[in-house]
Amino acid sequence: MKKLLTIIFVSLLFVFSACTEQNNQMTNKTDDTGKVISKSTQDKVVKDLLNKYGESAKFRIERGVAQAASLWKSTDGSEADFTKFCMDNFIADSIKLDEVFNTFSKNLESLNGHYNQIMLDLREKMDLDKGEVSDFDLLFASYSPGSHFTDDFFNNKIAFIICLNFPYYTLQEKEDLGKNWSRKEWAYARMGDVFTARIPAQIQQDFSDALTQAENYIVNYNIYMGNLIDDKNQTYFPKDMKLITHWNLRDELKSQYAKSDGLVHQKMIYEVMKRIITQTIPEKVINSNEYNWNPYTNKTFKDGKEVQLTAEPDTRYKTLLNNYLASKKIDEYYPKLPSAIARTFDEDLEIREKDVEQLFTQLVSSPIAKQVGELISKRLGRPLEPFDIWYDGFKSRSAISEDELTKITSKKYPTVDAFQKDIPNIYAKLGFPKDKAQFIASKIQVDPARGAGHAWGAEMRDQKSHLRTRIPQGKGMDYKGYNIAVHELGHNTEQTITLHDVDYYMLHGVPNTAFTEAWAFVFQQRDLDLLGIKTNNPDADALQMIDTYWQMYEIMGVALVDMQVWNWMYKNPNATSEQLKNQVIQIAKDTWNKYYAPVFGVKDEPILAIYSHMIDYPLYLPAYPIGHIVQYQMEQYMKGKNVGSEMVRMLSQGRLVPKVWMEKAVGADLSVEPILKSTQDALDKISAKSGN
Repeated sequence: MKKLLTIIFVSLLFVFSACTEQNNQMTNKTDDTGKVISKSTQDKVVKDLLNKYGESAKFRIERGVAQAASLWKSTDGSEADFTKFCMDNFIADSIKLDEVFNTFSKNLESLNGHYNQIMLDLREKMDLDKGEVSDFDLLFASYSPGSHFTDDFFNNKIAFIICLNFPYYTLQEKEDLGKNWSRKEWAYARMGDVFTARIPAQIQQDFSDALTQAENYIVNYNIYMGNLIDDKNQTYFPKDMKLITHWNLRDELKSQYAKSDGLVHQKMIYEVMKRIITQTIPEKVINSNEYNWNPYTNKTFKDGKEVQLTAEPDTRYKTLLNNYLASKKIDEYYPKLPSAIARTFDEDLEIREKDVEQLFTQLVSSPIAKQVGELISKRLGRPLEPFDIWYDGFKSRSAISEDELTKITSKKYPTVDAFQKDIPNIYAKLGFPKDKAQFIASKIQVDPARGAGHAWGAEMRDQKSHLRTRIPQGKGMDYKGYNIAVHELGHNTEQTITLHDVDYYMLHGVPNTAFTEAWAFVFQQRDLDLLGIKTNNPDADALQMIDTYWQMYEIMGVALVDMQVWNWMYKNPNATSEQLKNQVIQIAKDTWNKYYAPVFGVKDEPILAIYSHMIDYPLYLPAYPIGHIVQYQMEQYMKGKNVGSEMVRMLSQGRLVPKVWMEKAVGADLSVEPILKSTQDALDKISAKSGN
């Protein structure tokens, strides 16, 4: 699941955003009076600074003056004021420059950390299982305490001092030059990324409001499974089973592969998913057990009598549209990144959109998909169903029913506190030294989650990161909850290592959210090992490889849908929620028809549009498949090595750009070629063994 802080800590996202163009491409942003710093004034300032400090400072002077000028408004002062500011505040002395760097780093950590703590406090009712969330609670949860950070720091000129003295480097420059930079040079470059846009506080707050409303919509989107019935009025799920969309619905569907009667359950879940996507789901069956609902006929009943209920009024797509509209307000403040799409790929992920799309399409269009599909069909003994995109039968746990796994997890973790106390033991099983395991565990707090679960990292070193997991009262942790909790523990572990083991605060973290997902996947893949459940299957490695490919095949299609939807919204800025709904469904079907119908033998399936992340977090979905690619390459590198030690080594690099991070971590850039080759080898092995 997503690294929640990345989603909701909006003000700091903007603070740390990076431009995509170098100094000669910077665009002046006019204010209400239309006044900007003229090119002639910039040239004169550069000339005067060169005369004062010499040619050795030329690069920093030229770029710094351009950066500061691009963000200067009339309210900041006249052109004469700008000239004086640059002459007085350019720092040529390396010792003084380092002092400014250290002071800003220390103070930024304090600001980030305290903003973070305020957010934790204000969102407590929304994130934790502590009773019903009122509209008043929601108002507090949507408040962004750091929304004035950018305004304040430009107004007091600190932001301009940073812009003037710490050059911004383009992604291309970071990739080309960064492989030879020292750690301090990298930290200086990341400081140059801090102030690159001036987004008004109100617009930041509006964006925070939109995301909070979207998250609240999703975390309260539960289906009471015991109220689902078929045409014979038969139920198939426990009366008290309540599943959040889409995560729990998907995971329940996956768990049914281990059951002899699982198909009927899976088909019913799939009907529910389609009703959610098409917004034909009766509104009053969402988060309510008042009515029985037949998702096949869409009829609802109460006390044995049919009751007519209205459908959800396109709320799902209205929520998505609101996220787009809030994001679009930001566009004008990024002249060279004029869309959320550009900011996501060029700034947040630091991987170009075209490169991401190429990676995904290369894998999903591979003929290997058809071979894997045929193998799955053979193992199931039936033709593929669309929901077999989530086939879970290659994993070791597929031979164990979820009920049996839940018996183990609920006994081992009856409470949140029990999971908390076991974290050092989990680390020991992953190969962390005892002192390191104890230290990391001491920096993580486990909380009862309202939603499916999430991880929230610390932003200063004397704070803890938070692992939120759902444990039903009095029932202990079920297997679904355990699997998610292990995933989130991967996030928390990364968050702790990259805050405490990275040498410069400006470098804390990972290259992008895909990399924290990669470590979460590393942990999640070992969930049975951590329970002491081993497999003696000699084909386990080959089956694991095929499973890895199938997971990527599924999530890359989902990500491609998300990317296409956002491109469509930008081309159709005046679309209604109904038009957006129709287009999302069509894009999902088109993507299915192109990459999945040839494998599944059925067209026009909308299932790729079910992911909740599409609704509650703008353009996060591409991070998942990138994370899977990163995980695979890390796993290959770590074979025969200690996972704990390698995790610390790789993560101690901090927030380099992905290309440089990968080359230093595993010796290669991102690629799906090794995945395709290994999958084909695994298929050949399984095929040879079966005599086909």
